Amino acid sequence: MQIQILPSLLAADFGCLRAEALRAESEGADSLHLDIMDAHFVPNLSMGPDVVRMCKDALHIPLSVHLMMTRPDQYLINFIEAGADSLLIHIEAECDVPKALHRIHEQGVRAGITVNPDTPAQMIFPVLDTVEEVLCMTVHPGYGGQSFISEVLPKIRSLRDAANQNDQADLDIMVDGGITDETAAACARAGANLFVAGTSLYGDPDMKQAIERMRRGACEAFVS
Repeated sequence: MQIQILPSLLAADFGCLRAEALRAESEGADSLHLDIMDAHFVPNLSMGPDVVRMCKDALHIPLSVHLMMTRPDQYLINFIEAGADSLLIHIEAECDVPKALHRIHEQGVRAGITVNPDTPAQMIFPVLDTVEEVLCMTVHPGYGGQSFISEVLPKIRSLRDAANQNDQADLDIMVDGGITDETAAACARAGANLFVAGTSLYGDPDMKQAIERMRRGACEAFVS
């Protein structure tokens, strides 16, 4: 199972966003993660397709786009055309989630399903075999800089176990929220292999070393 580190652009300096995106790539990020917030599904408004398009034009690494939106189905094509390589929507979204995931696949993009901390893992089991990625939120979505919710760890393990039982040993399980070296290792032991980190990476003066350290710790801790 490949361990990947994805800096979250939400934690970057928005005054020089292109340079911050390029910094993540040059310092060894596997992908760049972009959080799209609609000020309805979550109480914050972040960025839109133009930021995704800018990153696509500037970078060579994949773009992981997370739609924290009440109606992501209305914006899928906008973000796919802007350059999303993987598109994640929430199981809690107010739309036909299976249909939206199918539409993402129709456009040749990796589809992912996201589950909030208070939502049981079982809610996404019906769509588990239709996605390439699961994003398990380890904070309540909407703002960066929150503390990691350790109670989510058993949910990550239940998702990995369900994937293994469903002949999906290659399913990518992503975590996002309060991810540091220590919490990344804890999530890896629970079965996660993709790690989104904002503050701990963009806030480190040596992002390259921070990415390498997080990747090394996760690799050593990972349990499939």
